[in-house]
Amino acid sequence: MYPDSIKSLIECFKFLPGIGEKTAERLAFSVLELEEEQTTFFADSIQEVKSKIHKCKNCNTLTEDELCFICNDDSRNRDILCVVEDTKNVFLFERLGMYHGMYHVLDGLINPLEGINPEDIGLDQLIERIHKEKFQEIIFAFKPSIEGETTALYIKKILEDMDITITRLASGVPIGADMEYVDSLTLERALNDRKEIE
Repeated sequence: MYPDSIKSLIECFKFLPGIGEKTAERLAFSVLELEEEQTTFFADSIQEVKSKIHKCKNCNTLTEDELCFICNDDSRNRDILCVVEDTKNVFLFERLGMYHGMYHVLDGLINPLEGINPEDIGLDQLIERIHKEKFQEIIFAFKPSIEGETTALYIKKILEDMDITITRLASGVPIGADMEYVDSLTLERALNDRKEIE
């Protein structure tokens, strides 16, 4: 029923995660209401991000340069490495402004049910970097899930002969959560990571 160009734009928006038919239609019609320079800026930004953004050769974070802004920062604490599953987590930690160490971004988490094995997530690059850069502490900052736990345990096993402190983010019952709806893995972790009240 729509002209072909609008149909194509709707289909393009549906490529994005969480965008269904109705939302895609709404976005397509919103584009029609933009000024000419806004649509040009929008289209150019998509082209630019696809042509300029690539992975940092050292840590795998997305960057426009050979090394990302973190690897280029001499003020960072190079004794600590925070391992995350994707670049969005790096930007999340950086927005908090509390962590000043280095990062390494994996290509996801181990998930045999989805056919994602250890060799598929870039562990070779991580292990090589750990051997080369002599970190004193490795922090696993994975989501609290079976996949996160599996990935953490797998890497820990590889590193067990090295003199490195291995930690993970504390996790547990979220503030304001109804205990009835907290999953068993979260409850188990909360019990294991319990702390004395000060």
